[in-house]
Parts: sequence; C-alpha cells; structure tokens
Amino acid sequence: MFAITGVTGKVGGAVARSLLAQGKKVRAVVRDAEKGRSWSAQGCDIAIASVEDATSLTKAFQGVEGVFLMTPPDYDPEPGFPQTHKAAAAIRYAIEATQPGKVVFLSTVGAQVAEPNLLNNSKITEEMLRTTSVPIALLRAAWFMENAAWDVEAARKGVVPSFLQPLDHRIAMVASSDIARTAAELLNETWMGARVVELEGPRRYSANDIVAGFSAALERPVRAEVVPREQWETLFRSQGMKNPMPRIRMIDGFNEGWIDFEFGETNSRKERTTLEAVLRSLVTSTPNS
Repeated sequence: MFAITGVTGKVGGAVARSLLAQGKKVRAVVRDAEKGRSWSAQGCDIAIASVEDATSLTKAFQGVEGVFLMTPPDYDPEPGFPQTHKAAAAIRYAIEATQPGKVVFLSTVGAQVAEPNLLNNSKITEEMLRTTSVPIALLRAAWFMENAAWDVEAARKGVVPSFLQPLDHRIAMVASSDIARTAAELLNETWMGARVVELEGPRRYSANDIVAGFSAALERPVRAEVVPREQWETLFRSQGMKNPMPRIRMIDGFNEGWIDFEFGETNSRKERTTLEAVLRSLVTSTPNS
C-alpha cells in the first residue's frame, strides 16, 4: 500500500489515480473525512491526518511500502518559517516510527539555494528528510506551467501582467501531469539513501512564450506587460500579505538565474508535455467571465 498526501490536489490526486490504475493499494491522506469520501468510493483506504500532527501522520504511514509526500504551500510565511519546521518535525517522527519502504517528496527547483526566499520551505523539508533512515527521493519540479491559470482572465483581455522578466528570459517549467507520472514511477522503483530527480518540460519558456501560447489558444493577440519591481511589495501587501519579501526574492531568483536546478539543465529529466498544450487546456477549462 502507498500513502498519498495532497491527494485532493492535482498532483497528489493524479499520483493516486495512477497507482490505482496499476492495481496498487492506496491510502488517501486527507485532512477531514468529507474530503476522503470520493477516494473511499474508488477503493482507497482513508487516513485523516495533518502534516503538522505527528500522531495522526504516524497512523497514516503505518504499514505502507511508500509515501508520496507533499507539504501545504505557505506563500506568506512568518519569519524563520516556523510552520514548516513544525511540520518537518512531525513528518520526521512519523517516518522514523513507521519506517515506510521509501518516501518521494515533491520538492522544487531551487530547493538547494541558501539565499532567503520562499523556496526555503522545501529546503527545510529536504534537509530533514536527509536525516531519516529510509530511502528518500527529492523530486525537484520546475515552475508549474499551471501557474498560468491565474493569467487566463487577463489573457482574454489582451494584456498579461508579468513578474517574470525580462520578458524573453526563459526558465524551467513543467506540467503537473508530468510531475505526477514521474512521482508514481519513483514509488515503484527501489534505491538506497537519498536521490535527487530534477524535472522540467521539453524546453524552457519565457513570459513571451506564455503570451504567445495564450494568443494561439485564444486566437487573438495577447501581450505581456512588465510589473515594475519597485511596485511588488506594495502590491503584495495590498493583497493581504504580511511578509512578502520571501516571495519577492523567489521571483528575483528566477529572473536573475540563481534559482535553477542544482545539477544544471543538461542533467535534468525532461518530460513531454508542452506549455502550449497546458495553456490550451487552461483556456478551455476556465469559464469566460
């Protein structure tokens, strides 16, 4: 049996469905019983747990051959990432208490970077996992192509504000379906110690590539417009953020190039889904307001 956290999200749900299709037993780890009903109907065992609760997480990981681990995103962390450290301690306790056959953690490009930024969430969890006594796979996924879902409405109006800049600067991106497929494959593999898998799509993409993809999908002109760097903090605070600097520095890292794969583009695993295909899907699935 495999325990899948984040099962109600796109990636975790796809990992669970992939394993079920292979005839594997799955334990869906959810925060409340209501969210587990649909997975129970598909034949999953259900565990009610939070990644910050060592006791419930230990029950969720009991007797499994593998764990797919996701931690909830914290886009506005308190200084020092106290919630991430709390979750890391609970996860470590559960892993050591149950000794699952392996753990595949959905990490991120740039998790190895020491510079303070939002991706330090994954760095903290990675460092904890490396201290455990079970085989660990750190699946460092590139910028999610599906992040462009936030831009569909703007694209329909013809102008997409961009924090990615310069507009022709390309970064690693990957589709959530490819992340899920890779994670499911890793759960079926055997290894010792800690391994790192850095994952991206078939090529790298820029803000200009995003609007070009929207233009093709919408069959109308769409252009990108730079959001000036000096406006970011005011803008993010107006949206309710209390500590926007980690997010700002993360975007800086992508734009300046110091957030990238530890082992370089040459050594990353390349998946097949293109940005253009993801954008077409987003346009089709997002209602026209």
